Amino acid sequence: MTSFATLRKLARRPDPNEHCDLCGAVVASQHEHLIEPAARKLMCSCSACAILFSQRGETKYKRVPRQGRFLQDFAMTDAQWDSLLIPIGLAFFLKSSTEGRVLAMYPGAAGSAESLLSLDTWTDIAQDNPVLAHMNSDVEALLVNRLSVPAEYYLTPIDKCYELVGLIRSNWRGLAGGGEVWEKIRHFFTELKEASRA
Repeated sequence: MTSFATLRKLARRPDPNEHCDLCGAVVASQHEHLIEPAARKLMCSCSACAILFSQRGETKYKRVPRQGRFLQDFAMTDAQWDSLLIPIGLAFFLKSSTEGRVLAMYPGAAGSAESLLSLDTWTDIAQDNPVLAHMNSDVEALLVNRLSVPAEYYLTPIDKCYELVGLIRSNWRGLAGGGEVWEKIRHFFTELKEASRA
């Protein structure tokens, strides 16, 4: 390669568009996602590639649903929440098909962390809330917001949980996070509730 060709390559502007991770097609800002359960890795997908995958089954990739639900009648006591040993008022719970158990995750300044979930606690919560029996493994999660009064509960696509993790990680400042990140969290849940009720 000539030095001129090298300079031209370096001078190319990066593509601002997002692309499908399978076929490379440009995707809109609001697009579908796939997840690789073994790695818990999200992938951007165009609609043509997304329809090739199901939300269920034992495949390498699963299609993440687009719509969530606000669970207005969800029941969780303060004692049940306290037993989860989650240090902040936000967490999400997902059934992992690869690990064969429910994972309890919470967002923080460094990304997401896992809490050691007591099986007895989850069993009690699931018995009180039959909707959890229909939660699709790997692609849906119970998202809990106990920063809000009253607390809010959502059955939501897993990509929304990771969006919240990314929002907190990229906006956290200092020890307490700073006012901006808490305002962004409030805005995130306002939009999520409106979309879930639509």
